[in-house]
Amino acid sequence: MSVLFHDRLNLALLGLSLFGLIGGLFLLLTGQPDFAKIVWTTGVLPVLAALCLEIVRSLIKGEVGLDVVAALSMSAALLFGETLAAAVVALMYSGGTFLESFAQGRARREMSDLLARVPRTATRHCNGALDEVPLDDIVAGDLLLIRQGDVAPVDGTVDSPSALLDQSALTGESMPVRLAKGQDVMSGSTNAGEAFDLRATRRAADSTYAGIVRLVEAAQESKAPMARLADRYSLVFLIVTVVLATAAWWLTGDPIRAVAVLVVATPCPLILAVPVALVAGLSRAAHYGVLIKGAKPLEALARINTLILDKTGTLTDGRPQIVSIDTRGGMSEDEVLYFAAALDQASKHPIAQAIIAAAHARGSTLPVPQNLVETPGEGVTGTVDGLKVVVGGTGFVGAQTGVAEAQSSIVEAGSVVVAVAVDGQLVGHLVMADALRRGTAGLLAGLRRLRVRRILLATGDRRAVAEAVTKGLDLDAVRSELTPDQKVLLVLTERKNGPVMMVGDGVNDAPALAAADIGVAMGARGAAASAEAADVVLLVDHLNRLLPGIEIAQRSRRIAIESVVAGIGLSIVGMFAAAFGYLTPVQGALLQEVIDVAVILNALRALRIVPGQLDGQEE
Repeated sequence: MSVLFHDRLNLALLGLSLFGLIGGLFLLLTGQPDFAKIVWTTGVLPVLAALCLEIVRSLIKGEVGLDVVAALSMSAALLFGETLAAAVVALMYSGGTFLESFAQGRARREMSDLLARVPRTATRHCNGALDEVPLDDIVAGDLLLIRQGDVAPVDGTVDSPSALLDQSALTGESMPVRLAKGQDVMSGSTNAGEAFDLRATRRAADSTYAGIVRLVEAAQESKAPMARLADRYSLVFLIVTVVLATAAWWLTGDPIRAVAVLVVATPCPLILAVPVALVAGLSRAAHYGVLIKGAKPLEALARINTLILDKTGTLTDGRPQIVSIDTRGGMSEDEVLYFAAALDQASKHPIAQAIIAAAHARGSTLPVPQNLVETPGEGVTGTVDGLKVVVGGTGFVGAQTGVAEAQSSIVEAGSVVVAVAVDGQLVGHLVMADALRRGTAGLLAGLRRLRVRRILLATGDRRAVAEAVTKGLDLDAVRSELTPDQKVLLVLTERKNGPVMMVGDGVNDAPALAAADIGVAMGARGAAASAEAADVVLLVDHLNRLLPGIEIAQRSRRIAIESVVAGIGLSIVGMFAAAFGYLTPVQGALLQEVIDVAVILNALRALRIVPGQLDGQEE
């Protein structure tokens, strides 16, 4: 049964039951009680028939749900002539089902917006002209024109001087982001500025947005452990309800008391509040750039005790950055960077690209180098502004210039030193490293506030590198030189302390992500394998998004439990009141109507969760 048909059926049943109840009351007030009973019965029967069909389907699957109580109460009310009570129960049940359907539809809307935004074609530069081509025809290296208002169809890099992009649908960032030439663009971002050129780096099927769409579709099909728990113990609740109703009838000889007990017990708020709150939580998490693959991971995320972090690309940025510049011979840092970046324009090496990006960030305008010669993996020589420049490893620069002091003593664990010589003289060193993500210390403090008791680093890097990167961080342990299977073993070992969450971004992290209670992948630049194996994907390359994700999960689960406890408690009180004759069937039906609407509305509060852990978020 499609979601659309199910929603329409719920709306139709609600309309029939509402029309039947109001029509019967009108006939009763106009002195036609017999016709009123007929109209009430007419409004109840379609709801009862649909309910019985749903029960049969559940029984075929081997499930016994709490809907049986609703069917029993309506049937008993009709059997003993309490047609008004039956009509109220029918309205109550169809209304509750409609509210649940409405809440889930609203919660799906933000996720479905992602699907609706998928572009079908792209504008590609071809031999000096522009062609409109299907997405499947785009390959890495193609140059695409992204007009104002267009959605980036594939992952790529900015090939124009700059681009202004709205990433709110992916990351929750309300302000557009200005990207410079060469910076990465996620598919699904909207061009909020002038038209720009995008150099494709992936095919559409392999791009960020295509992966997100697949994950969204999986997220919409889940059922939470708490919901399954309700199904598992529904038989117990059903037996208790029937025993209490039977006892009230047998002890008093009044079947109406049994009807009243059944009416008050219909339906249990457990089957309404839990899915509404958790599905709403999925929607809110997606709004903040945290895609949770279902209600089961959402609930598990709320109970995490131990966090294991990968290093490269997770705790660190995963790309080389300049952490310091050592100058010689009176040349300034900006001048050393200027000559290095100008020459490195001839190289595609990641370190060269990082040097160029750093120079652009400082506002340097780089000239075109001349007489270029690149030795792969070693360095580059050439002419910049008429001066001979050598950039590369210290050994390479020393061999090219004969300067023995090109060998640097500033090498630290995990760093790479790039030497720069101008006209045969060493002018400085650029110290490159995979730097710790900005705000990491604040992130760890935030995780502690969210009751994550143990935080560990797991990396394949050498011990010295791992310790240098994590120095001063609030970590419980650092595990280095780990193979993928050793990471899995670490996850399994830590389970003795409670539920474990693993965060990673590489293919080597995928097994550990799958083994953890909750696997979290860095989705912006992470490997497809890690995203597929993970339960949660961070749609933006900010590890701090863990904080709102965990907080939303915790608050959604707490809202669901609050709704269940309050609803069940009130229902049980009402059932005993009905058993002792203090509530008639109609009064019991009205009471349960109020209880069910209240718990659903309370569960809908999850749609308005605003995480308090957004302070200090990376921009």
